[in-house]
Formats: sequence, structure tokens, C-alpha cells
Amino acid sequence: MRLAERLRKDWFLVGIVVAIAGAKLRPSVGVNGGPLKPEITVSYIAVATIFFNSGLSLKTEELTSALVHLKLHLFIQIFTLAFFPATIWLFLQILSITTINEWLLKGLQTVGCMPPPVSSAVILTKAVGGNEAAAIFNSAFGSFLLGSSSSVPFTSIFSQLFMTVVVPLIIGQIVRRYIKDWLERKKPPFGAISSSVLLMIIYTTFCDTFSNPNIDLDKFSLVLILFIIVSIQLSFMLLTFIFSTRNNSGFTAADTVAIIFCSTHKSLTLGIPMLKIVFAGHEHLSLISVPLLIYHPAQILLGSVLVPTIKSWMVSRQKGVKLTRPTV
Repeated sequence: MRLAERLRKDWFLVGIVVAIAGAKLRPSVGVNGGPLKPEITVSYIAVATIFFNSGLSLKTEELTSALVHLKLHLFIQIFTLAFFPATIWLFLQILSITTINEWLLKGLQTVGCMPPPVSSAVILTKAVGGNEAAAIFNSAFGSFLLGSSSSVPFTSIFSQLFMTVVVPLIIGQIVRRYIKDWLERKKPPFGAISSSVLLMIIYTTFCDTFSNPNIDLDKFSLVLILFIIVSIQLSFMLLTFIFSTRNNSGFTAADTVAIIFCSTHKSLTLGIPMLKIVFAGHEHLSLISVPLLIYHPAQILLGSVLVPTIKSWMVSRQKGVKLTRPTV
């Protein structure tokens, strides 16, 4: 069992390396408008596959219990939409006295205001074995909440979320009711399917990154902003971990996994249209967009690399809880 688990981890890490290398060699294949058509295959088909997969694998009771877990939802939404941007703002007050380009700093501030994405946070939570139902709700709700209060067309956001999240999830639940016994007997490889979709997302994301003309910085600025972004991500992941694992937090290990990914990931799909509307015609739009264009692939790569570590922690934590339960 341990050998099989180890092989799965190694396969996934090798897959990440191959995906990034492939994107670097031929970025034109996976860019929007390229042969792979990620604007359709990833934005719609891959995302819909993720949530159909979730609908099939999740018990209805798990979904309903996640919906009423108000404490968890409040934690994620307050951290994402209040604590994160406020902390970034304070951090940028310090960075503003340095020689870092002021428009890159403005771009970092806009990153802090973005909602979680509806795909990567969910798929990473599922890969670890965390509270997938809670991740689904908070990712979709965060995008819907911020999108409906911004300048991005409300109907566009609602229709895309409805068709790629709600509909596949409901269809998956309906299908599950008819093949429930078969699913429990055969145990289809839902995790492998999700990992494969994630590798496809990683590949197309880095294709866009490597071919994007907006990321045209000198090497020092590029390395510096990358270092700052990775540091921000790691710091916030650590903060959410500390806050959600306190003795009186009331969160399970599975909840903590959903909190880590949903609270720290930021949506590129919603973010770029928002930037183009808010900063329409702005001469420094390309520089303002750079932090978000870097944050997106960095969060997917960092999250993917940390999956085995977080999964090991969650499993050991769950075993510890079982051992401490009194026998009747």
C-alpha cells in the first residue's frame, strides 16, 4: 500500500516537471487560440469534469453538511476578502520605500483583492483528501460574491459558474444515485482523474505564462517579484494552518486542507477581466497584470508540490484523532 502511494506521488511530481518542460518547449500548443483550445477544453470541459467528478464521488450528506458549516465558510471568506488584502496593503507600505516598481506593487495589491479560483483550490483539496464539498462551495461563492460586486458583467460570471460548476455537480449527484453500489464496489480512480486534469491545467497555465508578452521584465525584477509572491503564498498558507489547527478552532484536518487552498488561491479567470475593466486604457496595465500572471501558475505549482506533504500530515492527524477517541 505504501509502495503504491509512493508511486502515485512520484508519478504526479514527474508529471508536473514534464508539463512545465512541455509548456516551455512548445507554449504555442497550449495558449488560448492554440491547437489545444484551453479557452474551451480547460475553462469549460476540464472545470466541468472536475465538478462532475466531485458530484459522483461525494456523498449527498457530505455536500449538505458542508453547506451548513457556517464557521468554516466565514473563516475562508473573511480571510480571503478582508484579512488577505488588508495584510498585503500593510506589507506594501513597507515595500513602497524600496526601489521596486510602483506599478508592480499596485498589481500585488489587486492580487490580494481577488477571490479564489473555482478549479485549482478544489482539485488540490481533493488530491489531498480534504473537505472537497467545502472547497467547492467557497470557491464558487467567493467568485460569485466578488464578481457580482465588481465591474465584470454579472450575467457572464453567473452563467459560466452555473454551467461549469453547478450543473456538472448536480448531474454527478444524480448519476451517483443510480450507480452508487457500483461506485462503492469498484472504487473508480477519482483521484487519478483529478490529478490528470490538474496536470492539464498546469501545462496550459505555463503555456500562457511562457508566451505572455506582458511578462517583459528585467531578470532581477522578475526574480524579485517571484520571490515576494512565493513568500506571500507560503506565509498565508502557514497562517491559515496555524489558525485552523488551534485546539479550540473546531475544524477537522480535512477542513484545514480546504481552508489552506481556498483562502490563499486567487482567480486569474476573474482577475484579468477585472483588471482590464478597472485599468482600461492605462499605460501601465501590463505591469499591473504581471503579479497576477505570476501568482496564478505559482499557486498551482506550489500547491501541487505540497500535496504529498499536506496529505501525510492529514492522514497522521486523522489517525491521531481516532486513537484518542475513548472506546465504549
